[in-house]
Amino acid sequence: MRLNNFVWTTAIIAAAVILTAVLSTASLGASDTGGVEGQGVAANKSQQIARGKYLVDIMGCHDCHTPVKMGDKGPEWDMTRALSGHPEQVPMPPAPALPPGPWGVTMALTGTAFAGPWGTSFTKNLTPDKETGLGDWTVEEFIATMKTGRERGKGREVLPPMPVQNLRALSDADIRSLFAYLQSLPAIKNRTPQPVEPPDSK
Repeated sequence: MRLNNFVWTTAIIAAAVILTAVLSTASLGASDTGGVEGQGVAANKSQQIARGKYLVDIMGCHDCHTPVKMGDKGPEWDMTRALSGHPEQVPMPPAPALPPGPWGVTMALTGTAFAGPWGTSFTKNLTPDKETGLGDWTVEEFIATMKTGRERGKGREVLPPMPVQNLRALSDADIRSLFAYLQSLPAIKNRTPQPVEPPDSK
């Protein structure tokens, strides 16, 4: 009987030692970013960024947030300033007053400033610059902006021509992908102007 107890005790201790070794190895593997799990996280992040780029491309974000320059074949996006918003070195005079009639909106030649009944709006710097872009934003603030139509979910209203009504329909997963892609871009320091209220609001 004593022999059996000794055998069982020895077996339990041996099993505990083996289990501890296995768990330790698993823990090391989980914390090793070069391991399988780390590769999986990197792959998921890469897929998220790729999804975000796809959404930026099909949603026409460059149409307003990337300044236009004249190329060999006419106006084209200046991709050296991709998604950096209205260029701060291009100050805009007051928007022209349009006569009453069917025309109601004007646009700067840069494609980054617009004027209409809401006043004058300048497209935002979407690059991850911490001072002038989205570098100090959280993904939660970005989601809140898309869902509420207000900056960071609680600030001023997002103005035309930003298609707020469409952005609200995006899933949280797609908005996270958009944010991941924007955060992966080179940071461009470009302080865009604040919007100007319409004359009749003063």
